[in-house]
Amino acid sequence: MKHFLFALLAVLLPVAALAAPDRLEKDLGQGLAYCRVHTLPADLPTAAARGALVLDLRFAHGDDNAATAFGAWLKLHATAATPVFVLVNADTAPAALAYLAAHEPGPGLVTLGPRSSRLETDIVVKTSDRADRTAYEALEHGTALATLLTDPRVKPRHDEASIAQERTGPAAEEDDSDPSDSASTVPAAPAPVIDYVLLRAVHLHRTLLALRHV
Repeated sequence: MKHFLFALLAVLLPVAALAAPDRLEKDLGQGLAYCRVHTLPADLPTAAARGALVLDLRFAHGDDNAATAFGAWLKLHATAATPVFVLVNADTAPAALAYLAAHEPGPGLVTLGPRSSRLETDIVVKTSDRADRTAYEALEHGTALATLLTDPRVKPRHDEASIAQERTGPAAEEDDSDPSDSASTVPAAPAPVIDYVLLRAVHLHRTLLALRHV
């Protein structure tokens, strides 16, 4: 009997592992969830929608049959009360892109993606394909979402340092000398990795909240 149970488990466990969804889920705060889909339609969230959702389909795979299941899922989850922000790029499963292109977006569906001649989205984000992939892979390798969504160049309001500088007078003139002539030159810090497509979706959700539309 024991040998039979062990044999049965040996067969069922690999099957269960293959059937398990390979999605990545995060909480973006203020009622906004994040779900990254690797394979359509297997990784689509199955729970009933309870709030707004960012559905990341960038680099997602799927066969021709994925479009039907994806469309049915959108009709169930994308509503005015529970909007779905779909992130796509030129490497998203062709079936999903074809479905989005062929159907009029409803009140609860917004598509976002980097600028591309092969892609049409409701909102075009000014970022390169390379930067988009780098940001995408950063989350896959454990970079915190807070880091990917923090752009030091964007300041929604003046901070105390900038106000103090304005009160004390103009900033010092820039030094036109060649930095390479100085032995004490500090190497420039690497540019931060920012997921601008995801960041735009978060900003859009916050705007809708401010307008009391969500």
